[in-house]
Amino acid sequence: MLKRIAILGPGLLGGSLALALKARSGTRVSVWARREEAVAAVQAQGCADEASTDLAKVVGGADTVIFATPIGIMPDLAKQIAPFLTQGVLVTDVGSVKAPVCARLTEIFADGPARFVGSHPMAGSEQTGLDAARVDLFDGAVCIVTPDRETPQATIEQATALWQAVGGQVRILSPEDHDAIVATISHLPHLLAAALVNVVGETRPAAFDFCGPGFRDTTRIASGPPRMWTEILGENRAAVGHALDALIEKLRAASKLLSSGSSERDPSMNQLLTQAKAQRDRLRLPKILSDA
Repeated sequence: MLKRIAILGPGLLGGSLALALKARSGTRVSVWARREEAVAAVQAQGCADEASTDLAKVVGGADTVIFATPIGIMPDLAKQIAPFLTQGVLVTDVGSVKAPVCARLTEIFADGPARFVGSHPMAGSEQTGLDAARVDLFDGAVCIVTPDRETPQATIEQATALWQAVGGQVRILSPEDHDAIVATISHLPHLLAAALVNVVGETRPAAFDFCGPGFRDTTRIASGPPRMWTEILGENRAAVGHALDALIEKLRAASKLLSSGSSERDPSMNQLLTQAKAQRDRLRLPKILSDA
């Protein structure tokens, strides 16, 4: 379908979706924002056919509605828009945590004409806001669709078509599998980058004046919005906790190797680094700026 799209939230992901979908011939894009200033910014950039703070106006008549807001406000918005949706409307989101979001939103839309299925495009940046939006942000990015056992196949196909339309490579996971996987490849790395920056800042802050590309690349994601990441880590705390425990054990093993007099000839340290290099070198990286 993709004839009329409603995007709730004109940030980096919402704005990039608006740009990418508006580039499709025949697709009409409407954007909702909480503040008039954000509406004016959308209008000035020209990334939507319509922008408003009026939810009913934005979602009315849409065949697809996409939540591009912080995950904490999605349930309240879902309750507000439910009465204005028509039969067969696809409702999805771009949230980084899926199990709690899918449970809440599926329940809200269960008895209505719309059908919800979760989504998570693995694209983004440490930059935020509409000014950072890009028409090609989703080109080649993995876009995960997270149905449950009750999700109609037609709804899955609608979500798949949406992300393919903006250049995404669609993968299907359950909400629980999604959260376990993303905890290891997205949420844990963010926590690790933040901790690494703080270790330097608290133990040897003068070292920041000597940083090369290795440190900058490793810690880039620590510049992401703290409030958003606090919410993400809190919502996925169990899976992130398991991943963090595994990392701590690996770091303890490395610490033992160092304390035992490890040198460049030490086979155990060499094995650790060789194994990591081999796995990293096999990694096929899609066009992803960040894994938020």
